[in-house]
Amino acid sequence: MEEDYIKLIFGLKLKQIRTEKNLSLFGLSKLSGLSKSYLNEIEKGKKYPKPDKISMLSEKLDIPYDQMVSLKLDKNLAPIGDILQSKILKEIPLELFGIKESNLIDIVANAPAKVNAFISTIIEIAQHYNFSRESFFLASVRTFQEANNNYFDDLEQQVLKFSKAYQIDLTKPIASDDLEEILIEEYGYVIIDDELSKYEVLENLRSVFVPKTKTLLLADGIDEAQRSFIYAKEIACNFLDIKDRLYTFPWIKFENFDQVLNNFYASYFAGALLIPKANLIAQLDEVFEKDTFDEALFIKAMNAFNASPESFYQRLTNILPKAYNIQNLFFLRFTHKANSGKFYLKKELHLSHQHSPRANENNEHYCRRWVSLNVLKDISVNKNAHEFDIQISNYVNDDATYLILSSATKDPFRDHQYRSISIGLLINKQLERKLKFLGDKTIKTEEVGVTCERCSIKDCKVRQAPALALERADKNTKIEHIVEVLNKKFE
Repeated sequence: MEEDYIKLIFGLKLKQIRTEKNLSLFGLSKLSGLSKSYLNEIEKGKKYPKPDKISMLSEKLDIPYDQMVSLKLDKNLAPIGDILQSKILKEIPLELFGIKESNLIDIVANAPAKVNAFISTIIEIAQHYNFSRESFFLASVRTFQEANNNYFDDLEQQVLKFSKAYQIDLTKPIASDDLEEILIEEYGYVIIDDELSKYEVLENLRSVFVPKTKTLLLADGIDEAQRSFIYAKEIACNFLDIKDRLYTFPWIKFENFDQVLNNFYASYFAGALLIPKANLIAQLDEVFEKDTFDEALFIKAMNAFNASPESFYQRLTNILPKAYNIQNLFFLRFTHKANSGKFYLKKELHLSHQHSPRANENNEHYCRRWVSLNVLKDISVNKNAHEFDIQISNYVNDDATYLILSSATKDPFRDHQYRSISIGLLINKQLERKLKFLGDKTIKTEEVGVTCERCSIKDCKVRQAPALALERADKNTKIEHIVEVLNKKFE
């Protein structure tokens, strides 16, 4: 353990022992002969006493010396010790969120019992929802994205710097061949296309990088857009000098938070390279300035880049908040197996507002009126390469309305599996100023909920489950009201 944590644990134990013996700091000072200010510094984890002073405190407090210096905390403070010894505070770069580790240590030292209760609550919630270490780190990165409106100008500038250094024309679609040449000639990569297919268990992997020999192994089934994205991520790792990184795509596991954060940086760089900001804005301007929504024009904008629909929608979450000041938006990715009737939310991002949905850990039924789910059903039946739809969704329980654009594609690595990508834009005065086509009466409007269990829509023909959660809430409200009436009646 680091020295600061050892000091903190000793200080927590001393304070606990002193409190249990009903001693004030002044009282312990009189008992031990040590100054009140010095004891206060020890309890705050700022100083660690020398052995002779520990021995004296042990004698005066009638506590064994070994117990005093042990790093083991009793059950009342054990969760704090677990957090400190796990080095979780070291794994997460707190400075990203403007937090100093020393400030957290001060909070722990000043109110250990309350902090312990808080940590215990977080642990209990995490266990209840099966919230893994990976989920925690991914949630931290997502919060970091949200705090910055998912726009990182330093990475945008690095893309421009790279394009100039390697003479990449950002006004034209970037081919994978151009990026492959840079990886081979500049960074000494060896690229092999037929190795991963030899191992059935690796069927879901797109790529594996072997750092020792700089060998990049690619899956057989990847298309041009996927290949370009993988190459662009590898270039990002080299050009941005990222050392602590993940070596598979998609990732299998990671050792620390930096790997997760660096994976996000590399992905952002790749998206910004393949879908340059200036080009995307020019494409979006054409779509936004029309009085009616032109689906063909929107699809043309999507196809103007050598990128997948998912990369395109992800890139919208970077550009819309920055270039158009559209900051109230969400991004969702669902997966669906044909004829299964089940839909899984695999990825989400929410900017500015805590948008719906937020029930993916509750095993509830997502609203079947969502365009995100309908495009999945359509593509599983029609077998088209790409299914697109647009919808104005009025969340009846949240008093909010969103414009939703959604695309569905087949998963090239799994039979009968499909995925949809959606972006939702909160309809307000700002959006109305930026998107002239919002008044288009041909865009269908749908009353929606979040999950069936929490939806108040009556006589819904696609409801999958009764509104049990809503019924419980209504019942509790009625009980509270009757109790209030009874209190007034018998006061």
